[in-house]
Amino acid sequence: MWWMMGENGGHYCSKKSDDLCGTQESDRGFGISRLCCILRGVDLKSILFLLVIVPMCVLGVYINALKISYFLRPLWESPPKPFHEIPHYHHENASMESLCKLHGWGIREYPRRVYDAVLFSTEVELLTIRWKELYPYVTQFVLLESNSTFTGLPKPLVFAGHRDEFKFIEPRLTYGSIGGRFKKGEKNPFYEEAYQRIALDQLLRIAGITDDDLLIMSDVDEIPSRHTINLLRWCDDIPKILHLRLKNYLYSFEFPVDDKSWRASVHRYQTGKTRYAHYRQSDVILADSGWHCSFCFRRISEFVFKMKAYSHYDRVRFAHYLNPKRVQRVICNGADLFDMIPEEYTFKDIIGKMGPIPHSYSAVHLPAYLLENAEKYKFLLPGNCLRDEE
Repeated sequence: MWWMMGENGGHYCSKKSDDLCGTQESDRGFGISRLCCILRGVDLKSILFLLVIVPMCVLGVYINALKISYFLRPLWESPPKPFHEIPHYHHENASMESLCKLHGWGIREYPRRVYDAVLFSTEVELLTIRWKELYPYVTQFVLLESNSTFTGLPKPLVFAGHRDEFKFIEPRLTYGSIGGRFKKGEKNPFYEEAYQRIALDQLLRIAGITDDDLLIMSDVDEIPSRHTINLLRWCDDIPKILHLRLKNYLYSFEFPVDDKSWRASVHRYQTGKTRYAHYRQSDVILADSGWHCSFCFRRISEFVFKMKAYSHYDRVRFAHYLNPKRVQRVICNGADLFDMIPEEYTFKDIIGKMGPIPHSYSAVHLPAYLLENAEKYKFLLPGNCLRDEE
């Protein structure tokens, strides 16, 4: 009989099925049969999901992993402790005694000496604007440059090649150069940056800095206003370490980002204690103290070099980011060169800053030398986003 009784009185077929699920004629045929059996129970939408949608999602996460991590930053990192903000009072016709009193400080019989110390890379134009802005009140300009970037790329000694352009500060200049370490296998650019900042400490001692002199610690593109430095050199009882709140700009003064730049600082120098650094060193900050113009270059080649050379070079995730035509387009749109999510600590701030920076057509309250030489530095002013190629 081709049929038999089951254990529970039911019937089952003992004859081999003719369909593909039962075919076992060969290994190849068996494999095809199994695949057909599996696919028979899956609809077309599921197949498309498995073969197209899932791989696309995985690829999307891989490509945008850095952006995703920045967007989710509020979930794993809390905002830093707020600064104690000191209101900043200034008017050109107000007496220094009145201004010091408004800040809760006394007035000195004579002003402190001021040292301005910077690590220099390639920013000749911004260095000129910075030193012209600070020239009336700085005792000694201290500059250190290296023949390599923080990421270990070799570079020329740019300042040494342009030194003739800075004859106006030559009598007050202490200049030093340092060789890059080019340490094989050391990929952390912050080690090289720390190494150069230690060397700058030594150069400051050569320059003759002494206790209670004012020391400005900031990058070349972080420019304190001259009236801020004049206030601090004349007022007594100012904090030993005071951060400066600077207005943030990107590419030029046409693209104001916010007023959250805080890394610049002024120190009352203490022998054996003061160390040149670029991180938070106190909880006190003076409002509206100058300008921070990041990636503010004349030439596209300088943008490309900076993208490859600075400490966050890992943000260049794809080679086409360095394409000169793309760089020019991004600058004029006020977009992000690295296609990054804003670095903020709340979803509200992240979403609020997403997208291009709105254009500003105000050139009020900018460094005096910039406006006095507007034609020479027009690439930094509103309405002039096009850059030289070389």
